[in-house]
Amino acid sequence: MTDTDPAERGAVLRARYAGRRLRLGTRRSALAMAQSGMIAARLRQEVGCDVDLIPIVTEGDRSSAHISQIGGTGVFVSALRHALAADEIDLAVHSLKDLPTATPAGLVLAAVPTREDSRDVLVSPSGRRLGELGPGARVATGSPRRAAQLRALGLGLDVVAIRGNVDTRLKKAIDGEVDAVVLAYAGLARLDRLDAVTEILEPEIMLPSPGQGALAVECLGGPDLPVAGPARALIGAAEGPDVGRAGGQTWPDHGHSFDSDLAELLRFVLDDASSSVAVRAERAFLARIEAGCTAPVGALAVPAPAPAPSTDAGPVAPAGDASPAGRLRLRAVVAAPDGSTVLRRDVTGSAVDPEALGRRLADDLLSAGAHSLMGTR
Repeated sequence: MTDTDPAERGAVLRARYAGRRLRLGTRRSALAMAQSGMIAARLRQEVGCDVDLIPIVTEGDRSSAHISQIGGTGVFVSALRHALAADEIDLAVHSLKDLPTATPAGLVLAAVPTREDSRDVLVSPSGRRLGELGPGARVATGSPRRAAQLRALGLGLDVVAIRGNVDTRLKKAIDGEVDAVVLAYAGLARLDRLDAVTEILEPEIMLPSPGQGALAVECLGGPDLPVAGPARALIGAAEGPDVGRAGGQTWPDHGHSFDSDLAELLRFVLDDASSSVAVRAERAFLARIEAGCTAPVGALAVPAPAPAPSTDAGPVAPAGDASPAGRLRLRAVVAAPDGSTVLRRDVTGSAVDPEALGRRLADDLLSAGAHSLMGTR
């Protein structure tokens, strides 16, 4: 990494890319286009470059089958990653919760922009909240994680599977095919559809998916890429059996050169340190527990207040604003698909090494029998 002052380095990178054209790969769905449009707008405004959105159809978009039947983890990102490797696009924007925990060799997760609200929401055309729906009410979701936690509430709900984009899911509720649907707050916010929300489900009721509400900006990169700070630890390091592999696929090296400055620019302009640290803890947990995006697993990391110093006379109130940035609270849930058994754990520790926090919590849940609940052992 250069010894240049970060602000000066950022100014140099912005000047270098001002007026240049970038190709941003995105899925074709309305939500993906909206998310990618937000990133493109920021780059245009803060860098002065031109950004073209390049819609790409992924395997997850082509099929109406359940995700676990068409490949599980990675079905929404593989085509975008192949486009990066083939130099068809310069960067890709993903919903971070769809991203496999192993980054393919040759690619880098350069930035995690400021995270949207990570919670799930209930949409019920009747206006009834979750506890008011009553036994037998049909509640739709495409997520095993949500389904398991809904069943575990003991409300007698009839949880039914659903696929399709946000509008498709909302329409099923509006048309009376189901009594309610559970969706991510972030998706509705980015589509300006929060008016449809009946109830926001707090993490104590419905713990979100690791990375939910966050975006991932990915581009070509290498082991010597000059990326520092929170984004650095998100790079696929050259160690372990998962390097160069994700979702059961091997990613080819086409041998062409890459613009290492682009990843650095994306970090300077787009990366949010707090969001990056939180998702690092969640993704480390997910990787350690060996659960993919189709497993009934949730995790959420949030800043935790530092413990107040104490004296013989008792706790001492902190002077001024006590910053929570130095510590994280990480909560996780692993459930049986039918909701019959639910394991919940949480841990609080230093945010300096969020991956260690994630692994620690995963080990705790594994010791408690998490694998048997997920059906992986």
